[in-house]
Amino acid sequence: MIFEKGYLYHIYNQGNNKQNIFYNRDNYLFFLKKVNTYILPYTDVLAWCLMPNHFHLMVLVKSIHEVTSSHPVSNKRTLNNSIAILLRSYTRAINKQNSRSGSLFREATKAECINCFKGNKSSFINSNISITNLLTEKQYPQVCFDYIHQNPVKAGLVKVSTNWEFSSAKDYAGLRNGKLINRAIAEEFIDI
Repeated sequence: MIFEKGYLYHIYNQGNNKQNIFYNRDNYLFFLKKVNTYILPYTDVLAWCLMPNHFHLMVLVKSIHEVTSSHPVSNKRTLNNSIAILLRSYTRAINKQNSRSGSLFREATKAECINCFKGNKSSFINSNISITNLLTEKQYPQVCFDYIHQNPVKAGLVKVSTNWEFSSAKDYAGLRNGKLINRAIAEEFIDI
């Protein structure tokens, strides 16, 4: 993954063979703590959604270079390293919890830039969505933001996005005061 400072990215991955990656409420909460530890030092999170077998993060990259951290092995790492550490450490915990071994996630985590309009035809393709550069710079992030929050509805897990506990939709609706998202930054890119 190649990240650029100042750009929005949709980061996502899925369980190997579409298997579940979250088995209970504590798993979701544990993953969110890891996002807070490993992703927030580099980004502002604008939207997130954890689904039983995959996750979505919409982030604005603040820094891609090494930053000081409290990690006991090394006090410097990159955003790419931090994503890998998050997924490896989460996998170890789930493998231990479920007496399993092997990979939990698909090999490649995707990171699509959603506001990189550098004169090229840009497309955001995820599941059933295909959007071309006919969208403006503001519309494109809005579509991604809405897509992330509508995931639980499209999957039939809830009828209304704000009923899914493991999404930032509740925070934007004022039903929870979550600390992971940066609403002020989000308002610069999307209509809330």
